[in-house]
Amino acid sequence: CKALVHLDLAFNWNYKRLGPEGVGMLAEVLGGCKALAHLGLMSNDISDEGVGLLTEVLSECKALTRLDMSRNTIGAEGAGMIAAVLADCKLMARIDLNSN
Repeated sequence: CKALVHLDLAFNWNYKRLGPEGVGMLAEVLGGCKALAHLGLMSNDISDEGVGLLTEVLSECKALTRLDMSRNTIGAEGAGMIAAVLADCKLMARIDLNSN
């Protein structure tokens, strides 16, 4: 996945959203995606638990310019984790956390 630039898994309908478990599995793969610029995870019931699993990987995504984690069940704790990690993402232009 070294060449992956855009990954959008938004709106996984049919009640089979990623949730914390799916995000944990995704995080295992995303660590090698150094070129990833856009990650869309809108409406996946990620929760603070899922954010915790994902944040370690996000710190390795130096090319990330856009992150959409809107319409999940992320609380203040998860938002804080995202903010702490993304402070190192110098290319970040847009973060969407609305409707959490």
